[in-house]
Amino acid sequence: MKRSGSADLPLHYGYVPQWLAERMAKLGLAVVETIVMDYGKDEVLRRLSDPFWFQSLGAVMGMDWHSSGITTSVMGALKRSINPHSRELGIYICGGKGKHSTQTPAELVKVGQTTGLDANYLVKCSKLSAKVDNTAIQDGFQLYTHNFILSDTGKWAVVQQGMSDVSRTARRYHWHSEQLSSFVNDPHTFIYGKNSGYILNMTDKGADGSRNGVMQIAAENPGIMLNEISKLVMPSHHEVHAKDVDLKRLGAVLWLAHEKQPKDFEELLLLQGLGPRTLQSLALVSEVIHGTPSRFKDPARFSFAHGGKDGAPFPVPTKVYDETLSTLQTAIQKAKMGNSDKNEAIKRLSQIAERAEKDFTPNANFDKVIEKERNDSWKYGGRTVFGKAKPPVEQQLKLF
Repeated sequence: MKRSGSADLPLHYGYVPQWLAERMAKLGLAVVETIVMDYGKDEVLRRLSDPFWFQSLGAVMGMDWHSSGITTSVMGALKRSINPHSRELGIYICGGKGKHSTQTPAELVKVGQTTGLDANYLVKCSKLSAKVDNTAIQDGFQLYTHNFILSDTGKWAVVQQGMSDVSRTARRYHWHSEQLSSFVNDPHTFIYGKNSGYILNMTDKGADGSRNGVMQIAAENPGIMLNEISKLVMPSHHEVHAKDVDLKRLGAVLWLAHEKQPKDFEELLLLQGLGPRTLQSLALVSEVIHGTPSRFKDPARFSFAHGGKDGAPFPVPTKVYDETLSTLQTAIQKAKMGNSDKNEAIKRLSQIAERAEKDFTPNANFDKVIEKERNDSWKYGGRTVFGKAKPPVEQQLKLF
C-alpha cells in the first residue's frame, strides 16, 4: 500500500474536556482489543493507515467529525490507553504532537529493547516518512504531529499531520509498511486532498533525473503535477448536513435500533435489555470494528453514535456512551475467558444493519432526526465543551 492516503481538514482549535478524553481512551482500547482478537494485530495498522476509517473512528469517539483536531485527539487517546497493554496486544504507539514527536526515536529504541525488533531501522523509517511529507514533497504543509504505530511483528503505520497558514487547513498523511520498497522513489500509492496546483514532489518516479541532478549539485526544476486518485476533503461547515451522510445506511441503523428490537432477532437475544439509543451507538461502533473499507466513505455518519464535543450534530450522550462502553468491555472480557457469544452478537449488529440496507428506503427527515437527538439530549446526559444539555423550554415548564 506504500503511503496509503491523506486527508484535508479545516483547522479547528479548542480542547478535549476530561470527561470526553477518558471515554475516548476507553472506547479506543475496546475497539483495538476487539480488532486484535477477531482479525489480528496487523489489521489495526491497516485500519489506521486508511484515512476514511480513521476519520470514522474519530467521529464515533465523539470528536468533531471534520476538524483537524481529530488527529491529535484520537492518537493521544489511543496512545494513553493502548501502551499500558502493549505486551498483551502487540501494538505500540510512539510520538505525538509538537515536542512529543521528537521523542519518537527514543520511544522506538525502548520498543526495540522490549520486542527484539531492529530499533535503528524503525527510527530510520520514522524519520524518512516525516522527511518525505515535510521536505521532499513541498505542498505548503509543515508537519507538527507525527505518530509511529507498530506491531511486534515489525510492521508499522504512520499518522502525521501538517498545517498550511495560507489555506488555513491541515493535511493528514497516512503510511503503511506493507509493500513499501523505497522512500525516495515513488513511495506513495497516492496523495489526495484538495488540488491547489503544482507542487514540488522529489519522490515521484518522474523526478528521477532531478534527483540525480541534485546529487550532482545541478539545479533542475522537478515540478510535477500529482495525480489525484481518491479524495477525503472535509467541508468547512461544522454542522452535519444530509449531503455529508449516506442516508440509506444511517436510516437502516436507526430502523434497527428504534423500530426493530433485539427480541425480533434471534441472533441478538444476548443484547436484550439495551435501550434503542444505546443500540444505535453500538451498531455504529460495531461497524467501525467489523466493517469493510467501502463502509467508511461518509465518516459523518458515525457521529450519530456519540455526537460531537461542540454539539454537532448533537451533544455527546454520556449515559449512552458509558452503556456502550460497558457492553463492549463485558463482551471483551467474556471472549477472553472463552465465551464469545456477546462479542458475536455485537458483530452481528453491523451485519444485520448492512443486510437491511438492500431493501431499505429512508423516509425519516434528516433534520428531524437531529432535532429529536438534541431535544432528548438532556435525558442521555448530553454534554459539550460549553456545558450540560438542558431540556427544551416546554419540557422545563412541565418539570415545574
